[in-house]
Amino acid sequence: MLKVENLVAGYGKVQVLHGISLEVEKGRLVTLIGSNGAGKTTTLRALSGMIKPQSGSIKLGGVEIAGQPSYRITRRGLAHSPENRRVFPTLPVRDNLLLGAFPRLTGARPKGDVKRDLDRMFQMFPRLAERRDQLAGTLSGGEQQMLAMARALMLDPEVLLLDEPSMGLAPRLVEDVFATVARLKEAKVTMLLVEQFAAAALAVADTAYVLENGVVSVSGPAEKLRDDPAVQAAYLGAAH
Repeated sequence: MLKVENLVAGYGKVQVLHGISLEVEKGRLVTLIGSNGAGKTTTLRALSGMIKPQSGSIKLGGVEIAGQPSYRITRRGLAHSPENRRVFPTLPVRDNLLLGAFPRLTGARPKGDVKRDLDRMFQMFPRLAERRDQLAGTLSGGEQQMLAMARALMLDPEVLLLDEPSMGLAPRLVEDVFATVARLKEAKVTMLLVEQFAAAALAVADTAYVLENGVVSVSGPAEKLRDDPAVQAAYLGAAH
């Protein structure tokens, strides 16, 4: 579904990614873990068109999307729930969700039943249903994270990118976020998860990649990496 080969990317003259390759198969949950500054967020930004790769290939459903602008990549079905949530603070919850479906409403993607999907988001995230008319900027951090995830899902995406969904949340809310990720996995939503809590990410993922200094140092089944002594020593039980 999503295949990345030899991706090189960065900011200006600063190269962050040095030829990484990874694959996300349809219906699978893949996680990308690593320390701060390893290039995890840069990877997702390159995939979704927020930054332009210097070289390499990014294929979504067999179609090359590397270097395309974000709006075209979104139309192809790649949804990005970004770091630090970035909701539209002056708009109500319901309007934030409908903006996630904008390509469907304009005909850039198959429309489907947007109202049904909106109702499904309110069922999946009951707190959002309670606050559907409330301005997004007045929500708690945990509620804003739920809104960012639900907004991305309103695209009815082929692949969902989740960037640090637990960042800045209290432990109880982190549990809620991962319970939601687990439900999405059960629903066969194809996901690439970047997460600071490596243990929680490895516990829910099918496949994992460890990123170190802009290169993939190890990859494989998440369960295998979870039992790897080197991975345990470097990442498990700590926030990265």
